[in-house]
Amino acid sequence: MTHTAEPRAGSPRPSSAMAGGVTIFAAVMLIVAGVLDILRGIMAIAEDDIFVATSDYIFQFDLTGWGWLHLILGALAVLVGFGLFGMALWARTAAVFIAGVLIIGNFLSIPYFPVWSLVAIALYAWIIWAVCTVGDHAG
Repeated sequence: MTHTAEPRAGSPRPSSAMAGGVTIFAAVMLIVAGVLDILRGIMAIAEDDIFVATSDYIFQFDLTGWGWLHLILGALAVLVGFGLFGMALWARTAAVFIAGVLIIGNFLSIPYFPVWSLVAIALYAWIIWAVCTVGDHAG
């Protein structure tokens, strides 16, 4: 039989350290993605002609309105990302909510900025996964 050493009292469990690392990485990614959404919102508000627009897309919206939406949601994502550094439950819950709303927003804005919208959807989905898999290890 193989004997495995038990962790010493007071030493952090490896899963706890990894959960903390994943949460910190998710916080950084949420801040970065939020800043990028803020910049995209500013671009949409300032210059409508830099975005691609298809006339046959079923979800057609005013690009300036979408710019304001991305600007506000991006700012909220940055604030929640800073809250995740404290690994608070409210910040994890808010991160899942904001990332979910931003996935929907990016899906609906695919015809205006197709490549970034798809990249952002994948990024926000990863953030949701990372925040949800932390469990109670992070505090």
